[in-house]
Amino acid sequence: MKWCPIAVAGHALLGVADASGSIELLRLVRSENSYALQPFSRFALEKQCLALSLDWSAGRAGRASDQPLKIISSDSNGQLHLLQAYQAGPGMQAVGTWQAHHFEAWAAAFDYWQTEVVYSGGDDGLLKGWDTRTPGTSVFTSRSYDEHVLLWDTRSMKQPLADVPVQGGVWRLKWHPFHTHLLLAACMHGGFTIFNCQKAIEENQDVFPVTLSYTLPNSLVYGVDWSWLYFHHLPQTHPSFCLGSSPGSDPGAKTADPAYTLKVAAQSPAPCFEHQADADGEGGTKHQSGGGLKTPLQPFAEDKNGGRLHASGIKICDCDQYLEAATFDVSLLATCSFYDHVLHLWKWENS
Repeated sequence: MKWCPIAVAGHALLGVADASGSIELLRLVRSENSYALQPFSRFALEKQCLALSLDWSAGRAGRASDQPLKIISSDSNGQLHLLQAYQAGPGMQAVGTWQAHHFEAWAAAFDYWQTEVVYSGGDDGLLKGWDTRTPGTSVFTSRSYDEHVLLWDTRSMKQPLADVPVQGGVWRLKWHPFHTHLLLAACMHGGFTIFNCQKAIEENQDVFPVTLSYTLPNSLVYGVDWSWLYFHHLPQTHPSFCLGSSPGSDPGAKTADPAYTLKVAAQSPAPCFEHQADADGEGGTKHQSGGGLKTPLQPFAEDKNGGRLHASGIKICDCDQYLEAATFDVSLLATCSFYDHVLHLWKWENS
């Protein structure tokens, strides 16, 4: 699932790649006291396949408004599908389909600075680049599934800029939305890791240090993401609310709770927000951090009254109009894991 970064026909859109082999778009609709997701558009990729990923072409700030909105998707037959979404109303049409991998194509994504270029990764262990103007012929191929995180300069894909082993299969990589040098990785048996890539990017160093790593016992960490809300500590102890309007939002909408609560759904809410081992690594858990962090990583405490998570003592914003004022000393990140069926929400203090 991925939210479209821009409003479409006046609504926020959620794109879903599903096991029936379809891409479905759901629009967020406001009713009197709540929001609901309503079907907006659906496109069947191929018969007898699973849709495994999707990405939007509108991920870069400053995108020209006249550029067509496109979706890249991958499927269990190893194919990539390029779709165009209608911005004025429901509907998608196929632009191109081609065989990208010998086995499942697990991931596909746009290059946000050159949206005619897409990248894909498959169960054949290959990372490939494609020019959608000439689909079917890869621009480059790299054997990539080796429990390493590689940092590339896309102008020269023969050799990575930096290479760091993580002792686990790398399943997801997410750049921090504001600290653009921080990279979050889901490393399966290796838990999750936060890297500081600033010197590798700016000074061409061939490695990048681990800022924090955390291994969850008896689990495979498959999914990770940063919250696009950002936080900074307040001098007072009571919670504060500073959500503003953003493209596609209702500036006159009222919030239900001025303390701003975050709701998280999980099969078993009790263990979702508690440490499962000591920070010193006993019980099979690694917890390493750098930069003099005293308590860098904490699970959010659960409110017993219905699973609400309260962010007390910090200011919460979601609009770029507040970026210059924010100190960014607190980040939220979410992880989901296999075997233990747990969704975790973490607060990380980057001070």
